[in-house]
Amino acid sequence: MDISSIIGLLLGISAIIMSFVWEGGHLESVLAGPAMFIVIGGTVGASMVTTSLDTVLRIPRYLHIVFRGRKYDHFEAIEQIVAMAERARRDGILGLEANLKSITNPFFKKALKLVIDGTEVTVLRSILETEISYIADRHSRGIGLFRTMGGFSPTMGIIGTVLGLIHTLANTDNPSRMASAIASAFIATLWGVALANLAWIPISEKLKFRHEEELANLELITEGVVSIQSGDNPRVIRTKLTSFINPNERDFQ
Repeated sequence: MDISSIIGLLLGISAIIMSFVWEGGHLESVLAGPAMFIVIGGTVGASMVTTSLDTVLRIPRYLHIVFRGRKYDHFEAIEQIVAMAERARRDGILGLEANLKSITNPFFKKALKLVIDGTEVTVLRSILETEISYIADRHSRGIGLFRTMGGFSPTMGIIGTVLGLIHTLANTDNPSRMASAIASAFIATLWGVALANLAWIPISEKLKFRHEEELANLELITEGVVSIQSGDNPRVIRTKLTSFINPNERDFQ
């Protein structure tokens, strides 16, 4: 569970709700079904036009990545790769078959199989870089979807507000009720702006953060297995892979 995402979301929502109630507002007044339907339905519908149905259907998967995303331990990966390099120098490349069962990362396992199969270094690097590019493209679709939703949401809120004002001005004969009806019409704008800034845009940025974390891990693995296939010294491999880690983080190891 990603604590920062949960705390951040709860803090943002709580700050808005507490401020609203503090000023004497009532929560039931903003829980307007039609306004929520226009904003959420309109945002998702407009966003579907910009991407594929498959990407939209993966929204639950993207949310799972945000709130339960995998954490990558670069130091652990480096230790695994250096241990494999030492075994390869001692037992030969085929000796690495014993390591396959302990690897759960699909990309890492595929890379190691290519090494065991004796794939040429340049071909090995090309295959892995192509795999990374496809992974990056898949990630960019999810990031782009939520970023697009963050752009459409406020506009859908404005559309909902305009529709509410049209209905209010056309059907309200009693001036005393006019102010209350107009206030209700602006609930759609509230939902549009709130969802954009508390949900869609933050989710997009968190997916981008997850994307950068995973790509750093994949690039580290790629460099590591290519170095093993090249027959580099394990100490050299460790030094090379450590350069992928922020200098401030190295000091704690």
